[in-house]
Amino acid sequence: MQDKPRYSRVSDILDLAIFMQSKSLGITISDIMERYNVSRRTAERMRDSLLNIFPSIDEIDTADAQKHWGFINYSINSLITLDKEELIGLENLIKRTTNKEIKIQLRKTIEKLQAINIKNTLTNEENIKLLMQTQGHAIKQIPQYKIDIETLEEVKNALSQSKKLVGIYHNKKRILEPLGLIYGEKTYLIAHEKAKGDDIYTYTLHKFKNLKMTEAKFKKHNFNLQEFANRSFGVYQGEILDVELEFDKSLAIEAMDYNFHPTQTIKKQKNGNLLVNFKACGEREIIWHIFKWGKGCKINKPESLKETYKNYLKENLDNY
Repeated sequence: MQDKPRYSRVSDILDLAIFMQSKSLGITISDIMERYNVSRRTAERMRDSLLNIFPSIDEIDTADAQKHWGFINYSINSLITLDKEELIGLENLIKRTTNKEIKIQLRKTIEKLQAINIKNTLTNEENIKLLMQTQGHAIKQIPQYKIDIETLEEVKNALSQSKKLVGIYHNKKRILEPLGLIYGEKTYLIAHEKAKGDDIYTYTLHKFKNLKMTEAKFKKHNFNLQEFANRSFGVYQGEILDVELEFDKSLAIEAMDYNFHPTQTIKKQKNGNLLVNFKACGEREIIWHIFKWGKGCKINKPESLKETYKNYLKENLDNY
């Protein structure tokens, strides 16, 4: 078999990285052999090339007899984007098929891919902001609770190595299986605490004392941090609400550029007002956020959220 040109081999390695990232349980040597129609020795060389390029690739524990390798974080997500031609190709498939169900499914798939593209664009924008901060050109100034760098380092290592954490939380020793972090004004650790059962809990990171990584490993199974976050406004889990907010035209331009929630849709009205719809739980966090926008933002639905907001305002006014 004639050897491939150098650029083709590089292309295969990049494609392999994307293929590996797409599999939650990683890939095997057999998967590489089948996908690229190569010998076992070549497949092993391709795997080794990835291991040299991406230190975040590691062996993944599975019930399978074969060894699996995969990314232990999402380090290449921002490298994966779709160009216009690829999306147009999918649009053309919709036009060619006469099957209504397939048309609907393709349309939903395209919408998801477009959302991923937007998300990656936002991620790149955040990277630019971070770069500017580290070079002294920008300052991030929001009220935040302080967390020491040693604690963050312990959590980062535990997350990347799938090892348990131990620490004191509310004067009680906790042994946790960390699944991720959600951060904002406060930083929350998302984790299992086997002593409390199989549910997933959130812990305010700055309240921990002596939080350390242990040598005990655990399996994350199919936990998806993004899906977990998409169910809530902030970190609180509960009944999912179908929320519609309406912004006065004086706030429409500002609200148009604001990221309220990953599930949001935005629609401009003829009168200049802006409708923002999303599905999330966490009533209290939602109303706290609405309050920041003042009288130019009102709740259209659900009625239960309107009542909660009215009661919240009344309770606080009664204190004055």
